[in-house]
Amino acid sequence: MNVQSVRQMFPILDQEVNGHPLVYLDSAATSQKPKQVIDAIEDYYKRYNSNVHRGVHTLGSMATDGYEGAREKVRKFINAKSMEEIVFTRGTTTAINLVASSYGRANVGPEDEIVITPMEHHSNIIPWQQLAKATGATLKYIPLQKNGTIALSDVEETVTENTKIVSVMQVSNVLGTINPIKEIASVAHKHGAVMVVDGAQAVPHMKVDVQDLDADFYAFSGHKMCGPTGIGVLYGKKKLLKNMEPIEFGGEMIDFVGLYDSTWKELPWKFEGGTPIIAGAIGLGAAIDFLEEIGLDNIEKHEQKLVAYAMSQLEKIEGVTIFGPGPDERAGVLTFNCDDVHPHDTATVLDAEGVAVRAGHHCAQPLMKWLEVTATARASFYVYNTEEDVDAFVKALIKTKEYFGDVFG
Repeated sequence: MNVQSVRQMFPILDQEVNGHPLVYLDSAATSQKPKQVIDAIEDYYKRYNSNVHRGVHTLGSMATDGYEGAREKVRKFINAKSMEEIVFTRGTTTAINLVASSYGRANVGPEDEIVITPMEHHSNIIPWQQLAKATGATLKYIPLQKNGTIALSDVEETVTENTKIVSVMQVSNVLGTINPIKEIASVAHKHGAVMVVDGAQAVPHMKVDVQDLDADFYAFSGHKMCGPTGIGVLYGKKKLLKNMEPIEFGGEMIDFVGLYDSTWKELPWKFEGGTPIIAGAIGLGAAIDFLEEIGLDNIEKHEQKLVAYAMSQLEKIEGVTIFGPGPDERAGVLTFNCDDVHPHDTATVLDAEGVAVRAGHHCAQPLMKWLEVTATARASFYVYNTEEDVDAFVKALIKTKEYFGDVFG
């Protein structure tokens, strides 16, 4: 993989921020978009903008082909059995909420359990909290090891015959931890529970095979994988989706509407009420083409190399704490704090040097409590980052420590 050639495909990277070349290290929040994706969206709006599934005219047919063609690209990308198992949503959050509101309300009761982990993003905590409150079910947490990983023995102790849903992120957006989803799913299924996976931080960075993982539901977002904002995917096993009720009602998702009753379309359209996210789906399809051309294996190896290099450099800086497991057990996410410097101050000084990182609780407040911090700073790497980006980041971080050392020393 020629990283310099890849970088040239991202117009936004060719600029200066605060007088310095932009070093973008916030891809865990949202990735940048290659020209191929931008062009695909522009082409739709310029050349064949139309609604889908309705019109018989040429533009309508072209738009429908583009929209449903993107669904087939998603199916192949995650190795789902059928296009019927691919539901377009607004993103990971909407996808998980769909499962909690539709499958959860119909299948979880007062004597049941929902099992998650303390490392989850808020979008994989709050829907289950609300489901537990609405049904009287018990919300349980798989404990974390000291380095922020999950031990299968703890999974086996937490999941019981009363567990109906197990929901775990494949990759932590804070710790970078890569969780053993296939093994956790096996434990869940042994007890008759369904396995829900938050794949927002996994799908952009590594090959995902939902059949091999044996995930019952798998959710991810387009904007973290070089696609546009506002589009996401819920994969669900056909036998589960078929028995679920939609949670949004209106046009597009109906088969027949009478004065007092209505029936729904077949899968997956019964879950896609209203005018769908057409441009977003087409852009997502272009992003998949882009990622597959580079190769997910190449992307994963590149990011592992970068995060290992970055960790080795940060470990040389006195007073920097790195959170999470070692480089062999994590994806391209590096969360850290500088002693006596608030993460927001760290990010502000880094930004003055042209380096974009994230600071805050990263929508993971329970995990912050477990780490015994109020906030952290986070650098996250992607296909367009280089070792030179890491060097610029480290240099700016040393400058940050020196600045605050002079101020408070």
